[in-house]
Amino acid sequence: MMGDMVTLQITGDPAADQILSEDPFALLVGMMLDQQYPMEHAFRGPAKVAERFGSFDPAEIAAANPEEFAALCAQTPAIHRFPGSMAARLQELAALVLREYGGDASRLWTEASTGRDLLRRVQALPGFGQQKARIFVALLAKQLGVRPPGWEQVVGDYALEGYRSVADVVDGASLQKVRDHKKEMKAAAKAAKTAKTAKTEQP
Repeated sequence: MMGDMVTLQITGDPAADQILSEDPFALLVGMMLDQQYPMEHAFRGPAKVAERFGSFDPAEIAAANPEEFAALCAQTPAIHRFPGSMAARLQELAALVLREYGGDASRLWTEASTGRDLLRRVQALPGFGQQKARIFVALLAKQLGVRPPGWEQVVGDYALEGYRSVADVVDGASLQKVRDHKKEMKAAAKAAKTAKTAKTEQP
């Protein structure tokens, strides 16, 4: 459990949000799945797996038959647009949590001494690049009150108030604002790329 129970509201689905709120490993997996896939659907993944598999225990997931587990993740509605590779990564993550943290994903952050230490621990997980790790640290800080010294410095702009990432989603309205922000960022990046291409093509 995550100490004083915080009810997260990320997915718009109370049952999916409940497992994210109650199970630290589920929250970690939701963040892992948040890649090339709508955010709220990614965070619904743990609830789908728990319902079909009958458990969300890292030890049981790590020990599952890979082919059977991948098939379960691919059932409609699938847990991701790439359910096979994500099922394999989920099992890899479960095995790491088992090996490094005795199956208790919350130790990842309860035992971190500083913001930098926490970021390093998260970045060591499969599927967590620097940006995703920074967003997850911001999510822990903003919504679960996990604030080791120096966390703001390591997450940069994600520590600011606003609607930049899943760390700022607390209801349907904020989810929409974060979606809009992501859309704007994507459009800006695309425009910058087009401008750069046009510049290099000039005689």
